[in-house]
Amino acid sequence: MLELRNVCTFYGNIQALHGISLRIDKGEIVSLIGANGAGKSTTLMSICGGVPPRSGEILFEGQPIHEVKADKIVRMGISQVPEGRLIFPEMTVMENLDLGAFLRNDKDGIAQDLEYVFTLFPILAERRKQLGGTLSGGEQQMLAISRALMARPRLLLLDEPSLGLAPIIIAQIFDIIRKVNESGTTVFLVEQNANQALKIAHRAYVMENGRITLEDTGAALLSNEDVKKAYLGI
Repeated sequence: MLELRNVCTFYGNIQALHGISLRIDKGEIVSLIGANGAGKSTTLMSICGGVPPRSGEILFEGQPIHEVKADKIVRMGISQVPEGRLIFPEMTVMENLDLGAFLRNDKDGIAQDLEYVFTLFPILAERRKQLGGTLSGGEQQMLAISRALMARPRLLLLDEPSLGLAPIIIAQIFDIIRKVNESGTTVFLVEQNANQALKIAHRAYVMENGRITLEDTGAALLSNEDVKKAYLGI
């Protein structure tokens, strides 16, 4: 579904990604783990048009997207849940969700997807008229995921969904990610919580200093001694 080929991305003269290559197949959950500053978020920004790569290729369903503008990438079927959630705090839950469906005009489909996200996150249905900024951190993360799902993506990009959340909420969020995947959405998960990210992943990559250093199944990387020492605290 998605392939990165020798992607190099810069911020000005500072190189953040050094020729990374990876693939995500339809129906998978693929995790990208690494330390803070390794280049994980830049990888997502390169995919969704926020920071276009200076060289290399990014293909979505066989079509090059590395020179495509961000709004068209969303139309093609890719949605991102950004790090820090970035909901609109002065807008209600419903208004945030409506913005997720901004590029759509299929009213019946939008209504179905709204019901779907309220099934995933019943608390949002209860608080649909509440301002986003008054929600708890966990509820804001639920809203950010739901807003992305309202675009009906075929590929969902998640950037640090566990950041700043209590363990019980993290478990709930990862359970929802699994359910979203089981419903047919392919997931690319960037996450510092390596233990959770590898448990949920079909396959995973390890990134260090803007380079991919390891790739394997999630289960294999969970048992890899180097990964245990570096990322799992074992």
